[in-house]
Amino acid sequence: MTNKFIWAPLRALLRKVPESTALLGLSVLTGLLCGVAAVLLKVSIHAIQGWLSGIMPGSRLPYLVLPGVGMLLSLLIVRYVVKDNIGHGVTKVLQAVSRSESKIKRHNMWSSLVTSALTIGFGGSVGAEAPIVYTGAAIGSNLGRYLGMSYRGMTLLLGCGAAGAVAGIFNAPLAGVLFTLEILLFNLSMSGILPLLLSSISATLVSYLCLGRESVFASTIVDFQMGNLPAYLLLGMLCGISSLYFIHATLGMEDRLSRLKNPYLKWILCSVGLGVLIYLFPPLHGEGYNFLMPLLNGLDPEISGTPLGILMNYSWGIPLFFLLVMLLKVFSMTFTNSGGGVGGTFGPTLFFGALVGFVVADVINQIAPGAVPVANFVLVGMAGLMAGVMQAPLTAIFLIAEISGGYQLLVPLILTSAVAYGTTRIFEKYSIYTKRIAASGELLTHEADKAVLTLLKMDNLLEKDFLPVRVDDTLGKLVEAVASSERSLFPVVDGRGRFQGYVTLADIRKDMFHPELYEERHVFNYLKSAPEYVHPEEPMDSVMRKFEKTGAWNLPVVDDDRKYVGYLSKSKIFNAYRESLKDFSQD
Repeated sequence: MTNKFIWAPLRALLRKVPESTALLGLSVLTGLLCGVAAVLLKVSIHAIQGWLSGIMPGSRLPYLVLPGVGMLLSLLIVRYVVKDNIGHGVTKVLQAVSRSESKIKRHNMWSSLVTSALTIGFGGSVGAEAPIVYTGAAIGSNLGRYLGMSYRGMTLLLGCGAAGAVAGIFNAPLAGVLFTLEILLFNLSMSGILPLLLSSISATLVSYLCLGRESVFASTIVDFQMGNLPAYLLLGMLCGISSLYFIHATLGMEDRLSRLKNPYLKWILCSVGLGVLIYLFPPLHGEGYNFLMPLLNGLDPEISGTPLGILMNYSWGIPLFFLLVMLLKVFSMTFTNSGGGVGGTFGPTLFFGALVGFVVADVINQIAPGAVPVANFVLVGMAGLMAGVMQAPLTAIFLIAEISGGYQLLVPLILTSAVAYGTTRIFEKYSIYTKRIAASGELLTHEADKAVLTLLKMDNLLEKDFLPVRVDDTLGKLVEAVASSERSLFPVVDGRGRFQGYVTLADIRKDMFHPELYEERHVFNYLKSAPEYVHPEEPMDSVMRKFEKTGAWNLPVVDDDRKYVGYLSKSKIFNAYRESLKDFSQD
């Protein structure tokens, strides 16, 4: 019914205009929908937090239990309603572009939003940004799919959704565009940037109209002083080192916790761990942004009411407390995500970076009182860690400038982000979002040729019209196969279908005209070994390296049990590459 009255007429209308023109209007629609989604997520989180604070006593004991409740609710929804893995939203968007032709399942238009609201609202120590990016990308992807758009058009709408989501959640339109260009790695021309801008500004306007223009990170900034440049340089190096800790500690903990196969046992372990951490270190509760407000306005942080409030009695107590919070944020975040909660690393990255900036500024000021402005360092630390963890320095610079109104900090933002990014890249080539995808060979890059190779699918290139013969077949049976096949190459298998080698028409040409040899000779008398094998799940760049290494024009595809699957032809790959590159690069 919906298809008949809404999507079919729209598809018919869009066929009458160029896709590039239609994308301009659809990008605005995508931005508006993403702005609404961002508002709903913010309002839902605050509503749940307000409801819980109203019914719970002032004791800190609920912190031991409530985050686990939110994780359990999310776990149950994902396990019994969604029935799909929806964690790590930004990584899932990257995988959708490289592996699934930019198609994202319909439930992702709401599932990440609902589960992340419950996770964060109940106190889960994660961010709302990655789930809203996944939601926005799903909105754009499904809009493009319903309207029958090309791969490029659907990919661009997916990017519009991601850009609109970031813009809507932060009220930062430029950061939304840069996020898509830097982190999601789309190879866009200048004409492709215009839809991203339209989507971002549309989402930002929705957020402004519904929630006002007040920033989450409203701060008191002082003018930049050239004398502080060495301190910002130091901050950049420390942010780079901290980024390496953040990336490797997070992925390492996730790998260890993934070994627990029982989801409820994992939930119990992670809930207890998270509850204890939040009880001891209240800034780990939820996104933690409210605990940053004193730091962003040059005020002393309030930790006297916490179990470790005794540290307030010592001059080194506050930086030590927040150094511990900073290091343990990775644990609380991973406990939340691994225990069934749904949230991202974007928010924790900002929180972690803010604490790096605060600790550095506080230590400097204890050595030389009043030497550096704390609020400035907190903001610049956010950018520095974003640049290192996400390996997106431009997004980091302009996001912090937009959300804080701190354009007078552009020089330290650029310096610190560049140094943090460079320090991280010396030791780590990939961001926290791309490290695992890169290991599988499915990561899109800004290089068009590598991106197109990544997009080529084995299933679309596999040739299965080669007629297999048995290794013990007689020459007579092989000649019968030649007569019934249009190919000149014949894969050879054993009785269990395992690949043994191949025979070509040229190999038997002399003997096939001698019937007296038909029962005397067998396939194994002509058998040749393949120079290389290809696995059905092997990345296409690895396949091309094998073609280049062997000089072959055809390579067999075999599975883990060495059973024959089909053949890959270099010429067919080249033809598909040219067609895909033409579609990928068109304006």
